[in-house]
This record gives sequence, structure tokens and C-alpha cells, in this order.
Amino acid sequence: MTHRFPIKEVAAQAGLGTATVDRVLNGRAHVSPQTRARVAAAIKELEGQEQQLAARGRRLFFDVVIEAPDRFSREVRRASEAVLPSFGPLNLRARFAGQEVMSGPEIAKVLRRIAQRGSNGICLKARDVPIVRETIDELQARGIPVVTLVTDVPTSERIAYAGLDNSQAGRTAAGIIRRELSSGRILATMSNRAFEGEDARWAAFQAALGEGFDLVLARDAAGLNVDTGYAVASAISGQIDGVYSMSGGNRAITSTLSHLKQSPKVYVAHDLDSDNVALLEANQISHVLYHDLAADMSQVFRHLCAFHRAVPALQGAGPSDIQIVMQSNIPAQFRA
Repeated sequence: MTHRFPIKEVAAQAGLGTATVDRVLNGRAHVSPQTRARVAAAIKELEGQEQQLAARGRRLFFDVVIEAPDRFSREVRRASEAVLPSFGPLNLRARFAGQEVMSGPEIAKVLRRIAQRGSNGICLKARDVPIVRETIDELQARGIPVVTLVTDVPTSERIAYAGLDNSQAGRTAAGIIRRELSSGRILATMSNRAFEGEDARWAAFQAALGEGFDLVLARDAAGLNVDTGYAVASAISGQIDGVYSMSGGNRAITSTLSHLKQSPKVYVAHDLDSDNVALLEANQISHVLYHDLAADMSQVFRHLCAFHRAVPALQGAGPSDIQIVMQSNIPAQFRA
């Protein structure tokens, strides 16, 4: 059992004699499993105390870089500000940057500017394109860790991903639609296939939906209301029975459908932002796939802090749970 603490200190923490602790640490016989467990627990407690002492007053600056509609960026900022105080005694600060639409070179420019200024880590929501992957690798080589949020850049040197399982989200949306419809014409919307998360949603959705459905795809509108409205209007010809909105812009989608005299039976969207809550309450969309963004941001900051050995490494972290929200079960904190 490896350790870096004096035997007397481990013994005091475990409430055991030094001779007993010495036998445990050196793997000698005639020691019960319970005693070995007490010594292991004592060492773990000492490591935690050591980290707390090292963290006290320590300040870390993290940068959050997002390519997404403003409504989503606001939710990320709100979630970040809610969880940062929970990391005390560390003193964490978050700085936010990004735009609703950014090209790969623009994202790389922002990331490199942050690296020149200095950062302890970056939370990134960006498209998965070569120049973004290369820049993430550059940051990692400079000791600046990157955690991707909601949409991944999996072949880069990012240290972790935080967010929902996008393939599972696509399958869940398909399951909801199949429960409501046995066949029909389904409108699906994407912002940009360079977002790995949306691409995974779309592939899984198609595979899970199966036969009997005609799919109409409107994309490359970046989830922005005006552009999404145009994309939907251009894509639609004929009756639409259901909708799977992967990228937002749902006010524009519902408005365009209404203008075209379309009344889909089922409408699945993502995220409980203010637009989607209002549309749920007005019965203009039927289902929202929700994941706890505050939990995602807590996971992001924990991964970044663990990189700097300021907190223990996050063990067994996986994608966020997907919750299905309808008009009848909107969480109280999201209601007006």
C-alpha cells in the first residue's frame, strides 16, 4: 500500500497502533481485512485533507468558449455561476467568450488568444473540424486542459467530455415519436453537421426510427430563429406529422409550421431554456429532452481542477441522464 505520510500520522488518523499500521503497510500477515480497510481509509482521508490545505485560497481561472445561440450561452453562464461557489476553499473564476456562429479558424483564434493571455483550463462547445482539433492539441501541449461540453471533439487531446449521450438522445426522440405515430412524415432540424453531438443524434435517430417514416431534414441554420425559420420553410413540402428539433430555434419552427397550416402530433426538442418552457406551456411542443446543465458544468470544473491536482480525480463520470419533460411535469424552478 503506497503512501507518503509518516506511520505515526496514519496510525493517529486510523486510531490504531504504529506497529499494526506498519504490518498493514508492509503487507505482513496476521492483519484482519477490517484493519487493512481502516488504514486505507485513513490514508485516503489524509490525502483529502492535504488537498484541502493546498487548495485553501488557491485561485484558478477557467475560460468557457461557446459557439451557440445566445439563449444557450446564457444558460451555461447561469449554471456556471451557480456551481462555482461549491468548489470552496478553491477560488474559481470563469471567463466567457464566443458567438452564435463561429468558423473553425475563428474558434482557433479565440483559443490561441486565451492561451497567450493565460488560462488554467477551457470548457469548449465548438464544431469538430481539423483546425479546432489541432488547437485543442496545442493547448494540451502547453498545459492548458480542455473539456468539451454537449458536443464532443473526440479525436482531440481534450481531457474529458461533459454532457448528455447524444446517441441515446436520438434514440429517445425516435422512441417518443414511434409511441405517438406508426408512420408519417417527420421534420428534423440540425444547426450544422460539424457539431459531433448533433451528428450523433441524427444518426441514432434515423436508425431507431425505422421503417414507415419519411424524413425531411432542415439544417445549417445554427439554431438561430430567423435562419431556422427560412430553412424549415424551404425544406417542407407536404404534411408534417412530427418534429425532432436537435438544435433549437423552436420559436421559429413552430411559427413557420403554424404559418404553413401544419399541426404535427408530436414535437421533440432539446433543453429547458426559456423559449422551450414557454412553448411547452403553450402546448406548441410536446416533449423536451432535458439534462441538468448545472451538473454538467460541475463536472467540467471538477475535471479541470483535478488536472491541477486541486481536487480528487472524478471517477466513473459518464454522460448526463436524459429526462423527458412534458407540459405536465415541467420542473418548478423553470416555471415563471
